[in-house]
Amino acid sequence: MLAIFLGFELIRKVPATLHTPLMSGANAVSGITLIGAIAYSGNENLLLAQILGSVSVFLATINVVGGYMVTDRMLAMFKSK
Repeated sequence: MLAIFLGFELIRKVPATLHTPLMSGANAVSGITLIGAIAYSGNENLLLAQILGSVSVFLATINVVGGYMVTDRMLAMFKSK
């Protein structure tokens, strides 16, 4: 609950011009999560661990792709027409 409140306050106080670099940093962290999920789901673990690892790969991929799509839209706002 504290992390949610702190994250909301932090993002709310960041100027609009800095949101794009923050999103890029968040995408890098999500990419690291994706690599970890791929490594864990590919190991010879229990079946449940492999299933959870595969679900983690799927969700982390959605997070990374969605983050880059949002970043692209934010950068498009700054392009001259």
